[in-house]
Amino acid sequence: MQIDVFTLFPEHFEWFLRQRHVSNALRRGNRVSFRNYRDTTPLGAGQVDDAPYGGGAGMLMRVDVVDAALDAAFGRDRAGIRTIALAPSGRLFDEELAAELAGEQHVALLCGRYEGFDERVLEHLADETISIGRYVLAGGELPAMVVCDAVLRKLPGALGDADSAVEESFSSALDGAPEYPHYTRPASYRGWGVPEILLSGDHAKVREWRLVQARRRNQR
Repeated sequence: MQIDVFTLFPEHFEWFLRQRHVSNALRRGNRVSFRNYRDTTPLGAGQVDDAPYGGGAGMLMRVDVVDAALDAAFGRDRAGIRTIALAPSGRLFDEELAAELAGEQHVALLCGRYEGFDERVLEHLADETISIGRYVLAGGELPAMVVCDAVLRKLPGALGDADSAVEESFSSALDGAPEYPHYTRPASYRGWGVPEILLSGDHAKVREWRLVQARRRNQR
């Protein structure tokens, strides 16, 4: 899988690339590349933004700047590349969408900055817009990390135990419910005990208990 992240701050991702599951995915031939809008901007002095028509606070990422970055990376034929703009107004990112993206061969993530993108980026350059939540961040870099993290951990070999990605919160194995409670040693701490069923050694009953707990969390 190839993921291209378009950003003004590629250095922000240095920590992210050092995460174990990310480096595992990269060692297996998957790739994450970072492309700086300023490197290909058609404007002078590295300019990438401009004031909005009609007035208002803040600046917008220009459509010609984003298009130039995409053109430099992929040319005009962008078939087979799922291009995603990251913005608060987009489709909410969830486990189902993460699994869907993990099945793609090539994904491009467009990080916004300032007051966001010229609307023509969303309408004509991106295939879709994704949001990680109904709140505003300074830019798309953190959302890009969230998307990359959720997607890369689903790729073969990214996790130490392949089963770790099967039965987890919002997965189909749990019918989309949050994951059940987990406990470890000590069995008792300050009077707080572990449910007896988990100490029973009866794997069938443990499995049943976990599914019931997941459904209860979902109902709450």
